[in-house]
Amino acid sequence: MTKKLSFMQVLILLIGAVLGGFIAKLTAGAPFLSWLGFGDSFGISPFTLDLGVLQLTFGLSIEITVATILGLVAAIVICKWIN
Repeated sequence: MTKKLSFMQVLILLIGAVLGGFIAKLTAGAPFLSWLGFGDSFGISPFTLDLGVLQLTFGLSIEITVATILGLVAAIVICKWIN
């Protein structure tokens, strides 16, 4: 049986990912913590759809680092602990 994610669980996961990315940016200059910023980004480069009176620009880029993964793992643990 599958269990749906609640709004609170999705919010906790997003907060974990954002905090992990923030930690990766903060520790990029520290020599002994620079490994937290190791990762890669991938996605779709932006493109524009011009309809004459309306222009739409689409694009998506995701950066995954070690700190982001650790933040997501911590968020999953918190979600399990809350429920």
